[in-house]
Order: sequence, then C-alpha cells, then structure tokens
Amino acid sequence: MNEHTVKSYEDELKLLDRRIAQMGGYAEKLLVQAMDALERRDPNLAETAVSSDAMLDQLEREVQDQVILMIARRQPLANDLRHIMTVLKVAGDLERIGDLAKNIAKRALAVASETYPKPLMTGMRHMTEMVQAQLRDVLDALATLDADKAMKVWLSDEQVDAMYNSLFRELLTYMMEDPRNIGLCTHFLFGAKNIERIGDHTTNIAENIHYLVHGVPIADDRPKGDRTSSTLITPRE
Repeated sequence: MNEHTVKSYEDELKLLDRRIAQMGGYAEKLLVQAMDALERRDPNLAETAVSSDAMLDQLEREVQDQVILMIARRQPLANDLRHIMTVLKVAGDLERIGDLAKNIAKRALAVASETYPKPLMTGMRHMTEMVQAQLRDVLDALATLDADKAMKVWLSDEQVDAMYNSLFRELLTYMMEDPRNIGLCTHFLFGAKNIERIGDHTTNIAENIHYLVHGVPIADDRPKGDRTSSTLITPRE
C-alpha cells in the first residue's frame, strides 16, 4: 500500500486491515470449534461456537462504520477506494462464514446423543480441513496482497465441491439403506452443505483480492463442481 501524506489516514487504513485480520481469525476458530463439537459430540463446545458468532457480527459492524466514516471524510480514490471496498466485501464474506460455522455447531447440538458411522465423520473432517486450508491461505493472500496465492484458492474450490458430491451421495445411501438413519444423515447433509458454502465464500474473497491487486475482475468463469442440485439417487434393487 502507498504511503499517505496524512498519517491519520494511514492509521485508519491499518486499523481496517487489523479488524479484517481479526475477523478472519475468529471465523477460522469458529469453524474449528463447530467441527470439533460435531466430531466429539460435545454440546458444551457447540454452545460456545454458537455464542462466539456474536463477536464476528460486532466486528463486521465496526468495519462497516469505519468504512462509512472514511469514505465521508477522506473521499478515497483509485487504489485506496478499491482497498476500502474490498475490505468491506471481505468482512461480509467472513461474517457469513461465521454464520455457516454456527449452523454446523447447531447441528452438533441436535445430534450430540447419536452414534455416527465412522466413514461419515471422516468425510466431514476431510472436507472441513480442505476448507480450513482455503480460508487460511486466502487470509494470508489478503494480508500480503498475493494475487497468485488467491488464484490458487480460487482454483481449489472445485476440489471441495468434488468432496461434497461424494459425501452427499454417501449420506443419501445411508438414508435409503436404513430409514432410522434419516434424522442423523439429514443433519450431516446440511452440515456438509454449510462447509461447501464456506468454501464458496473463501472463493469470493480470492476474487476480491485479485480485483484489489490488478484492478480488474477474474476473466474466467468460477470453477464449480457441485452437481447435487441435478442429482437423483434411486434405491438399490
């Protein structure tokens, strides 16, 4: 970022960046808590994750308020305006990631007394680790303005979709084989979709980093591999 003649303006931009980094840290922590609660069947940890989302909401409001004040007082142009608007968009994506992680924690509460088939939990954990890596890398790319690293995250979203497709089919198979699995698997299905949507939001952040650095949007279509909306699975004969 360029140096500014007014030090207070520079300080405001740095504060904005610190707030977005703080939001990223909370979002990642919330996702880890939610998945640990699901894996351990720990309702107390799930409750902690649900209540933690309020901090992300508060930080997003602080970012929004600061952006409004900076635009009104500083009237930023060119790179500064892109910087400020990118931070605002990223804050929105991080807030949504927090909401989705909170939803996973709520699912953990609902099924805390159930016994999980091990392959299902393994699939959920693997998918979460993929998305965690995406989120960590995209936050690093934002902090260092590394558009190439952001593009790697953008391209990796297809892997998350492929994992979700596999888990989706596996969950439906469990439900068809034994109707007693329907309740548990429905919660897992929604949880898996939440994880897949978190991957989409990290991809949004990657796109905004590319725009911030280069001043133009990514020209290619976003890679998508989620085919579940057009998938029909029928019972085995």
